[in-house]
Amino acid sequence: MDNEITNLLSTQNISINVDNFVIAIFLSILLGFFVRQFYIRFSTTLSNRVEFSKIFIILAATTTIVITIVKSSLALSLGLVGALSIVRFRAAIKEPEELVYLFLLIAIGLGCGAGQFIITVIGVSVILLLIFVYSRFESGKKIKSLDKLSLSIICNYNAKEDEIDKFKNILLEKADFVKLISLVKSDDNTTINFQIQLKEFNDLNNIINLVQKENIKVVVAQSDVITT
Repeated sequence: MDNEITNLLSTQNISINVDNFVIAIFLSILLGFFVRQFYIRFSTTLSNRVEFSKIFIILAATTTIVITIVKSSLALSLGLVGALSIVRFRAAIKEPEELVYLFLLIAIGLGCGAGQFIITVIGVSVILLLIFVYSRFESGKKIKSLDKLSLSIICNYNAKEDEIDKFKNILLEKADFVKLISLVKSDDNTTINFQIQLKEFNDLNNIINLVQKENIKVVVAQSDVITT
């Protein structure tokens, strides 16, 4: 009994099967890639999906490496808990959907790192299938409450007239109806308020990705003004 406890607490001579580790790391990368593609294609989040999903494969692979190393040593496991209690990750998670995808990637890393390859593949496959079916089911519905929206473009600088026209042209390409409600300009700020009616709900993500930049913020709300 004492020898078993000593072995668990020891960080020396930890044996890691290299073949299993290679399978685990490549499987986590493959599954992370599939999750990234599903997130870009089927997510309804309003953030920039391509930029946010760049971390998906790295997160899955990193979790796999950590779990592979610490699973054979209680001392390393306790050290990991202590390190995570000190280090705080302040990621800007804006919507619950983003957190769910990150949790799925961590689950991939945990499963692959623990050597549970079949269970991990089956579980991730079922979840991705559910995402696909749910997205197909939802896409067949007309979202009446979101077909007329108030969209505000907030620039942290004095926007020129040609740039304002560019914003309007982007909206015209993606929406059936575009109306300029107000324009407020100052020396260091410009706020442009539009009322829009979308052709498809997914076009809202495309509009935000095209307009929103480091110094440009897009705010969307349900419109109280009904224009025909």
